[in-house]
Amino acid sequence: MFDFFSKRNYFFILSGLIIVTGIIGLIYNGGFVLDIQFQGGTVIQIEMNDDTFDIQRAEEVASSAVDKRIIAQKSHTLDTTDNRRIDFLIVSVATKEDLNDDERRAVISALREEFDIKEDAEMRFGSYSPSIGRELQQRGITAVIIASILMLLYIWIRFNIMSGLFAGLTAIVALVHDVAVMLSVYTIFGIPLNESFIAAVLTIVGYSMNDTIVIYDRIRENTKISRKDTVEGLVNKSITQSLKRSINTSITTLTCVVTVYVLASINGIGSIKEFSFPLIIGLASGTYSSIFIASPLWVMWKKSQQKKTISNKPAKA
Repeated sequence: MFDFFSKRNYFFILSGLIIVTGIIGLIYNGGFVLDIQFQGGTVIQIEMNDDTFDIQRAEEVASSAVDKRIIAQKSHTLDTTDNRRIDFLIVSVATKEDLNDDERRAVISALREEFDIKEDAEMRFGSYSPSIGRELQQRGITAVIIASILMLLYIWIRFNIMSGLFAGLTAIVALVHDVAVMLSVYTIFGIPLNESFIAAVLTIVGYSMNDTIVIYDRIRENTKISRKDTVEGLVNKSITQSLKRSINTSITTLTCVVTVYVLASINGIGSIKEFSFPLIIGLASGTYSSIFIASPLWVMWKKSQQKKTISNKPAKA
C-alpha cells in the first residue's frame, strides 16, 4: 500500500510551485487579463463568404491593425427567407474605452485584405460596459462563497466522527487550491478571464468537493471497523480503496471534456472552448487536491490534536 501521507511534502511543494508561478505571471501581466465581459470593449461582427477562414490568422491580422489583444470566433445564422446559411467572423477587443471610428476602419480594412469579404457584407458593431463585468464578478464570487459555506456545514454535520468542522475546513482548503491552480494557469499563459471561467469554477467546486467526500466517507467507514489503525494508516487505506474509483471517474469525465474542447477548437466555437478549457484544469486539480491535499491536511490536524491530548494528560505518580 502506497504511503500517501509520508509523501505529502512533495505534493504540497508541487502545488506551491504552480501557484507561485501563477503569482509571478500575475505580476508580469500587471494583474489578471480580463476579457471583454469584465473589462468592457467593442465587438465587431462581419459577414463572411463561408466558414473556412482561419480564426488564429484573423486574430493576428486584427490585433496588428490596432495593436490590441483581440479574440476571434466563428458564428452563423440561418436566413429564413431563402434558407441560406450566413457565416460570421466575430472579433472582440477588450479595452476600457470603445474603439474609435479610425480603429474600427483599420480592423475591417486589415481583415478585407486578408480574407475574401464582400463589399456589401453585413457588419454589426456592439459595445460592452465594464460595469456589467463588475456585477458578474461580484455575483460569481458571492456564489462561490455561499456554496463553500453550505458544503462546509454539510461536511461538519455528516462527518462528525472525523471532527467534522476541521474535515470541512480542509475540504475548503482543497477548493481554494483548485481555484488558485486554475487562476495560475490563466495568469501563466495570459488567458483572459471571462464569464465562462466563473461558470467553470462553480462546476469544479461541486466536482472537487464530491471527490473529497468520497474519500472522507471511506475514512469514516474505516474508522468504525479499524479502530486499531493509526490515523496515517487509516487515511492511506481509505485513499487506496477509493483511488481506482476517483481516477476512473476523472479519466472518463476528462475524456469527454477534452473531446468537447478539441471539437470546439477545430470548429472555432469560442464560447464552448472557453468553458471547457478551465474545466480540464479544474478536473485534474480537483482529483489531485482531494487525494493529496485535503486528506493529508486532515491527518496533520488529527495528529496535532492527539499530541495535545497526550501532553495535557496528568503524569502518573
